[in-house]
Amino acid sequence: MYPEHPAHTPAVRDVDVHHPTPITPTAAVPAPLVPVQPAALPSVASIVLPDGRVITGYAINPVQPEPVAAKPAVSRTAVNAVLGGVGFLAVCGGLLLLTTFIAALTALITQLIILAAVIFGGWIAVQIFSASSHRGGTTVNIRKAVIKRNHFHG
Repeated sequence: MYPEHPAHTPAVRDVDVHHPTPITPTAAVPAPLVPVQPAALPSVASIVLPDGRVITGYAINPVQPEPVAAKPAVSRTAVNAVLGGVGFLAVCGGLLLLTTFIAALTALITQLIILAAVIFGGWIAVQIFSASSHRGGTTVNIRKAVIKRNHFHG
């Protein structure tokens, strides 16, 4: 891709080549085969093909498929949708109860504040409008009152 620099010559390197050496297997003596009789002799079947040939062999029992689980009356998707709806309704009911509780608590606090204001206000009114004889101090009876130029002289 890029031209070689004319003053630069590639370095010559010695390369070692390694060749694998095959390992010769040791002569293993195979174990003698011992014939084993099957527990039950399989039945031999012969089939005559339409062209006249006869094929003989052992009968192979067909593979029995695993039993299919009984299909539920209601699909799992429908069950999951219903369970989701029940959960949603439970959450909505809980939120409704929570908001109702908060509203009732707010009303209770408001009523307590109003009750405290009424009691405190009544106490203040009693203090203001009570008879002056209950107050401590000196009582002065004025016999002659003289008012000159809108000014009281006692």
